[in-house]
This record gives sequence, C-alpha cells and structure tokens, in this order.
Amino acid sequence: NVSLYEGVVLENYVFCGPSCVFTNDLTPRAKYPKGKVGYLKTLVKEGASIGANATIVCGTTIGKWALIGSGAVVTKDVPDYALMVGVPAKQKGWSCECGLVLDESLHCKSCGRQYEEYKKGLVEKL
Repeated sequence: NVSLYEGVVLENYVFCGPSCVFTNDLTPRAKYPKGKVGYLKTLVKEGASIGANATIVCGTTIGKWALIGSGAVVTKDVPDYALMVGVPAKQKGWSCECGLVLDESLHCKSCGRQYEEYKKGLVEKL
C-alpha cells in the first residue's frame, strides 16, 4: 500500500513499510496544477528503511542505511545511518547496516560492525 510518484527515486535494498507516504509537490492546488515542473525530487539511498505510516516530504534525501520510525514525518534531509523518529522527525541515534540501533560507541552488538562519525552521517570503520 505504497505509492511512488514521479520524482521519487529508491536505490537498491530500500524497504518501504505498509502505508508509508511520499509526496512530490510542496504546494499542491487542484485549481492550479503545476505538473512536472512543480515536482521536487526525493531520493532514498541504498538500504534505507521507512517504517509503516511514515511520511516523506518531497525534496528530501534519506541517507544510506537510515532507519525511519513508524509514523515519522521526514521534512529535512536524513544523514547516512541515522535513526529518525517523531513529528517532525528528529534524529534519536544511529542504526547499523544490519538494522540494530548502535550503542554510544557506535558499535553494533549484533553483527560487530564499528562506525565513526563524519559530516554527513556515519561510515563503517574498517
């Protein structure tokens, strides 16, 4: 029960939970339709997961392996690996590529991956 409108791009391994919503026009008016010229691109990067009933406002980018909580409303760009919840969505932590929430040292207790922070999110520490 997910509709993908023109302007929404999903990279590989993206998960869209039941009834999550994408928009493509920030100022829709039935009497004054803008068509394609009014659509803003939304990009969901590799491996990101969007929970049930979350809303993704157009013009945003969701970083790779980010985790969007159920019911969240994303109004701004989301960093790679970020855990986002609430209305509007705010970052509450970091998530591992395997899906588990990372501890304070950016370590995954499930798969053992270790991450480090950089400007646009996290990167796996090799």
